[in-house]
Amino acid sequence: MGSVSQWANDTFGELACELADIIPACLVRTHDRARDCHEAVRTQTLEAYGNGLYAAQFEELAQGLAPYGEQLRLRGRTVMLVKGRLLYPLCYDKRDVPVTTARLRNSYGLRAELIREYGPTPMQPELDLGLDEPRESRTIPELLRRADVEGLVLLPYACSMERGVMRAEWGTAELPHGSRDLIWHRHDPLLPNHS
Repeated sequence: MGSVSQWANDTFGELACELADIIPACLVRTHDRARDCHEAVRTQTLEAYGNGLYAAQFEELAQGLAPYGEQLRLRGRTVMLVKGRLLYPLCYDKRDVPVTTARLRNSYGLRAELIREYGPTPMQPELDLGLDEPRESRTIPELLRRADVEGLVLLPYACSMERGVMRAEWGTAELPHGSRDLIWHRHDPLLPNHS
């Protein structure tokens, strides 16, 4: 077990070091399963790998983190609630690039709403034009509107079929309305040799 940042200790307490070891191992198993899926169907495109990676990331994290938290069903996937934080994986690139380059594919949808709803308070408040626009979630089920869900910790990672998991981090980010660009409040590496 390695050491973790003060943020990780403040967020996860006595579980921080264990989680910092388990999460990257889950992501490596995710890649292995997705690669096996691609090799089994032998397609020329990487669709099987990408779809396998997306599905397996939730399953591997749910299995690996089961002793440490509660499993919540979200759109047919299982996400983990550990110490009041939803842990949500995010494969942000196929290249070995910093997490600060991460962009969502869409500025709307479940992932974007989770970040806006449970991410940190924005560093720059939105301009209030005095318009009454409803901002209720359209996709987050009532299950997540629970008092014990205190926030969201993203688990961003860079991964490709050829190179496997190159970067894995955890942290918090905000997502301004209408934007796909994440603004990181905190991100710490989970794999060695990356900053």
